Amino acid sequence: MSRREELLGQVVAWFAAHGIGDTSLRTLARELGTSHRMLIYHFGSREGLLTEVVGAVEAGERAALAALLEVAHEDPYAAGAAFWTHVADAATTFAPLFFEVSGLAMQGASYAAGLRSWLADGWLDGLAAGFEAGGFTPSRSRELAQESLAMARGLLFELAVSGDRQGVDAAMGRYVEEVRFRGNSLGCI
Repeated sequence: MSRREELLGQVVAWFAAHGIGDTSLRTLARELGTSHRMLIYHFGSREGLLTEVVGAVEAGERAALAALLEVAHEDPYAAGAAFWTHVADAATTFAPLFFEVSGLAMQGASYAAGLRSWLADGWLDGLAAGFEAGGFTPSRSRELAQESLAMARGLLFELAVSGDRQGVDAAMGRYVEEVRFRGNSLGCI
């Protein structure tokens, strides 16, 4: 692992634990035991660093979804349930960071522009592919992907705010079974 990758991992972990807020490079460097010049050397600027943070977290989540869809390609519902477990398990660490950066993306922060695009479209193709593998038409798969994404984000927000893991897991379980039932009634899976 390069020093840049190591620093990026430390930055992601620090922001996940403390939030982004108006943290300066000097403050961040002090907290990580490095210099702000080292952060500038590797990332160019605060905005460059935040762009890399967003990209690293987003890439990790895409890879996790792709891996789960690959393993459970016969049953997209199982892949969806497993991905929910993955997301919910990481919620105490990453949900506050996700929603903070999402808010910055919605407000037009330049370093979060890529995230805004990804929030709008990034999950839909992978989720829709899972539903298509389950026998839904491409158009219905896209609708279900959007619906599922909205449900997951809402439940993730609820989990981050309330900490009620049992309640949100039960709600997601009901949702998955409802979609599975709809699929079965249409002759899918």
